[in-house]
Amino acid sequence: MAVVGVPDDHWGEQVAAFIRPAPGTPVTQDELVSYCRARLAAHKTPRHWVFTDAFPLTPSGKVQKFVLREQFTSGTTPAAHQPARQATGPQPTAAGTQ
Repeated sequence: MAVVGVPDDHWGEQVAAFIRPAPGTPVTQDELVSYCRARLAAHKTPRHWVFTDAFPLTPSGKVQKFVLREQFTSGTTPAAHQPARQATGPQPTAAGTQ
């Protein structure tokens, strides 16, 4: 797993998580969101999730997070990214009351 900040028009930056599941261990985005929300504040839970088979690595084996960020912003990530969560809290009704 690698976590990077990606540009966001409203907040300036949002959290994106790049996930490489272990072979034979299926995991869903909903499971990961539930796990993170149980342990992290809402603003720290990744907004975008990208499942990938491999990470770009340096010669010493470290994940090149700047490459992940560039792939995400250019739309060339190994898998499609999706927003992970909906707005939380009370939603106003048509009349403007809650």
